[in-house]
Parts: sequence; C-alpha cells; structure tokens
Amino acid sequence: MTGGHREQQRGLIGMIRATTWVIGSVAAIVVLGSTATCAQPPVDAGGAAPIFDGESFDGWEGNLDWFRIEQGAIVAGSLDRRIPNNEFLASRQQYEDFELRLEFKVLGRGANAGIQIRSRRIPDHHEMIGYQADLGDNWWGCLYDESRRRRVLARPDGEDVDRVLRRDEWNEYVIRCEGSRIQLWINGLQTVDYIEKEEDIEQRGLIGLQIHGGPPSEAWYRNITLEEL
Repeated sequence: MTGGHREQQRGLIGMIRATTWVIGSVAAIVVLGSTATCAQPPVDAGGAAPIFDGESFDGWEGNLDWFRIEQGAIVAGSLDRRIPNNEFLASRQQYEDFELRLEFKVLGRGANAGIQIRSRRIPDHHEMIGYQADLGDNWWGCLYDESRRRRVLARPDGEDVDRVLRRDEWNEYVIRCEGSRIQLWINGLQTVDYIEKEEDIEQRGLIGLQIHGGPPSEAWYRNITLEEL
C-alpha cells in the first residue's frame, strides 16, 4: 500500500470514529433528556383548588384530640406526649384520578407520618386502609399499603432523598394518581412511579393525613390543593 493510500485510509477511519461518537452522543442526550423529563414533577397548570382552608376542619373529620390548626397548617400529634396509636384526619370527599400537592414537615425523634390516598376508614377503628405516601426516616417517599397488604410497594434510593430533603423544615409532596399509576415527588425528586397490577385494589377513596403511633412527634401539613384529572 502506498503512503497516499495509507493516509486516505487513516482519514476514512477517523471520520467513521468521529461520526460514531457524534451519533452515540446524540443518542445519549436524547435518552437522558427523555428520562429527566419523565422524572420531573408535573407543572401546576393552575387548575388545583384548596381542600384545606387554613382556618378550620371544614371538609375533614378525625380525632381532634390529636389534630389542631396552627399557623395556617394542620398539626398532627404532639411533642409533649406519646401517641398511643395511628391517627388520621380524613377528607369527607372521595377522589379517584387527581394531582395532590401539599407542604409538610415532620418533627420529633423517631417521627413517622404519611398521606393516605384512595383510602377508606376501617369501621369502628382508628385505622385507615389504602395507599400511603410515606414520611419519616427509612420511609421518606415510599409508597406503602396501609392495613391491606401491609408492605412497601415501591421505595426510592434513600441517598437521593437525603440530598433533597429539608429535615425539620417545610418540604413539598406532589402525588399524582391516574388510572392504575401512582407517582410521588418530594421537592422535585421522583421517588415512586408505580403501576398497580392487582385489579381488585380500590382506585377511589379518601385523602388522609397521618401521625403514626409512637414517641412524641408532630407532622405539619399546609397549602393542600387538589386537581381532579
């Protein structure tokens, strides 16, 4: 092979490698962009309405020994006494497909709480049954099945949640239920994208604000809005 041919061959190989790198880079950008877009919380389109007025328990029911309103927020639990069992403040209205937004903060060592969705009251009992968007150490951003299958249905990477969580301060939860799909975000981080495969699981029900039984603790909830889909 002559020197000229060798130079032409090297040039051709270089062009092929460069083209392959560009195609691969573009593909990677498209894939990453698609993944990031899917993981972002939905934009608030302005169609949501408050389901808590910041002043009263209108539209809600529960054991008011464990719930109070303070600084425009629903406060569940107490920092002064142990909580004997799980307590829930439940909406009086049921919802099926919706986007729920609220702010929360959880106070107290060993505190645990959560937001019930598509749930119902167990008759003559303090418990609720249904999906729960969980709160508390080792539970942040999990989707738990309260009093039914009694297990975590989906769990995020704890280190990812730790990077966005503001402990003892206000945080945002976005909860979207549409058909058999449930998605959760905390402070913009998607923690759950779950598809329900069991056809007999209820997909309509109440919203509930929980404080878990246990040591003195409080869960604060405010700016609670819901948009039906």
